[in-house]
Amino acid sequence: MKAGRRGRLTIGLHNSYDPLRFREAHRRALARAGPLALAFDANLATFGFPFPEDLAQPTELAEWVASSTSIGEDGGYLKRLSEEGRFQSFPAPGRGFPPQLGEPVATTSRPREGKGMAASEVAAMLERGSSVLLVFGLGPHGLPRKVAEIPRRDLDVTGRGMSLETCTALGAVVAAVCAHRGQ
Repeated sequence: MKAGRRGRLTIGLHNSYDPLRFREAHRRALARAGPLALAFDANLATFGFPFPEDLAQPTELAEWVASSTSIGEDGGYLKRLSEEGRFQSFPAPGRGFPPQLGEPVATTSRPREGKGMAASEVAAMLERGSSVLLVFGLGPHGLPRKVAEIPRRDLDVTGRGMSLETCTALGAVVAAVCAHRGQ
């Protein structure tokens, strides 16, 4: 299949920490997800992040995060991602995720009965031209139940129900999907 017909992969970070205060965990996740998105030709989207109200544009958000981190070439990868139009921020999802980001897939160590899928299936969706939003929960308990129920499918990258630390899961999931795409 031609590269132009492939669907777009988006890494979605859902804020499951503090809805009011931007924490160091938010900053670190963004600084780590930026290089991952660039390395594997994915987009990056945040949901429900408590960014300062005076920062509205993705480039402003990336500059602000980059100003206080040494991760990801001092935030340079996140800035580059935003300059390429591949970083977006959205409010917390109410009843759904923005449809322009593709089919949402919840990343979890506990897929719902009959909803589980493998990384190879996500890769096949992308190869068929469907875009996919991989939704990761930031916080000690992952995605809140109401958010985890929005996607129709779940992905457990381990296939064994093993819970991974967020940044480890980010890398493992994206790399596994891209490996099945032949990237």
